[in-house]
Amino acid sequence: MEQFKTIFESKYTWIEGFMRNVRRYSEKIAMIDSDTGETWSYSQLNADTNKLCNALAKEGFTKGDVLMVQMINCPQFVFSYIACHKMQGVCCPVSYRISSGEMAFNIDDSKPKVIIVCKSKLDSTLEALSLSHHKPKRLVVVGDTDKEGIVSYSDYVSNESVEEPLITTEYSIYNETTRLYTSGTTGRPKGVALTSINEVLSAHDVMIHFPMSYKDVTMNTTPWFHRGGLHCAGPCPTFYAGATLVIMGKFDAVKTLKLVWKYNITFIVGVPTVLEELADEQERQGYDIHALKGIVTMGSPLERSACIRYQKVLTPNIFNGYGTTETFWNTFLRPFDLPDNAGTAGASCVDDDVRVVKVYDDHRAEPDEYVSKDGTEVGEVIICSPAKSPYLYVNNEEETERKYYKGFIYTNDLATWDENQFVTIIGRKDDMIISSGENIYPTEVEAVLNTHSKVRDCIVTSVPDKIRGQVVTAYVVPVEAVGDDTDGLAEELDAFCKESNEIANFKRPRYYRFVSQIPFNATGKKLHVKIKETASRDLKNGLLYRV
Repeated sequence: MEQFKTIFESKYTWIEGFMRNVRRYSEKIAMIDSDTGETWSYSQLNADTNKLCNALAKEGFTKGDVLMVQMINCPQFVFSYIACHKMQGVCCPVSYRISSGEMAFNIDDSKPKVIIVCKSKLDSTLEALSLSHHKPKRLVVVGDTDKEGIVSYSDYVSNESVEEPLITTEYSIYNETTRLYTSGTTGRPKGVALTSINEVLSAHDVMIHFPMSYKDVTMNTTPWFHRGGLHCAGPCPTFYAGATLVIMGKFDAVKTLKLVWKYNITFIVGVPTVLEELADEQERQGYDIHALKGIVTMGSPLERSACIRYQKVLTPNIFNGYGTTETFWNTFLRPFDLPDNAGTAGASCVDDDVRVVKVYDDHRAEPDEYVSKDGTEVGEVIICSPAKSPYLYVNNEEETERKYYKGFIYTNDLATWDENQFVTIIGRKDDMIISSGENIYPTEVEAVLNTHSKVRDCIVTSVPDKIRGQVVTAYVVPVEAVGDDTDGLAEELDAFCKESNEIANFKRPRYYRFVSQIPFNATGKKLHVKIKETASRDLKNGLLYRV
């Protein structure tokens, strides 16, 4: 038994899986850069990764050291991710959308030995370094640079060997291999430390639920700096399965559909807004996308009408996942669940235990204090995901204690569930609107508005009101520009909500504003916190229309 434990803990790692594929599929195409058309076989991908490994070794980069990367999806991101697995270091991708101040926090929190950034983020990173206490040993930029003391990536690896780096300690499934930062919308960003076994089992989860094999060609249209980007048809599962990864730096609907035909892409991953743009373009142009075996979306639920449209226009095989940065995805909707269960987040994945428990004002519920499985009673979603979660935050014991309890993470998401344990996300605790003492959840109002033929999308929030406390307010992206006739469309939507049997009358919006876009984060979730701030300003400035 001791021999099994030793072998299992040292060999069942992500890098062992990747190296198996380097041996098995040496000449098979592993990666395609859709911007340049450049391709890498598994042996070539390994060789280019080794160049980075050997460059890092000269910096003294060793077990436990952090390599921070701030890049769009690109080949250098992939090299960095694999190199950290090889070197027993930690790859720490951070959002390229954060401010220099937020970047400075991440630098001080993770203390990277080396930072690699894309050229467009160089000035911001330099500003972050001027604010941070920690200074990395090396700053590398992907692209040309004439700034003193900064080396371009191509120069950094140009003279390095393609031979395997010298590793003097055994690999372990418990080594931290990737560190992701949460968005920090409810406080300072939290570093989620993922171990090698977390990454192996996240890859397995994708391979089970798609399913995915070495025969597949994948493309994730979302950024890899978040869990859904990296672990859903991103580098983690694709290279572990021996499949082919097509890189998309910036999403473009026309380009995506053309790439499906060109490279016979079998799985696309994108947030719901991506699917909407793909469906619009496919209806206009009718590209050959017969190779698609499925499209996977996450970040927010699929409404029934949208789901039916995507199944008709794009592919019958639409998948939808729900989860967290800490736990990857934990409920899943597969094609056979749709469209009947569209609008829900699905039921628990194979290795996960997702529950909806009661909410108390003064303490958290025990994991077995379920709300009724009647699709009506609202509770908090809690998740036990022993395969995919590290159960801790980096340098943040207080937040670890607050979020994790008895093997579950308490998500702050509010939901109902039914007799088959299909979970329907209602919103977040801090997004809930209380109007005249009644609880109103933005997502239920959004779902109704989005069924109107003149509404492309919407986001619902609230503004202060002396009588009701809060008043429901809707920001609507219309299908067609409304020009000066905003009053007419607002009144039409008000009448539509009054006639709807999906929401009570007191839940309908009393204020409207028509906009060209609504705020989303990188994972496709609507930013209710941001729109609430906007609505408060718009009310003061007289920009909201009251019905």
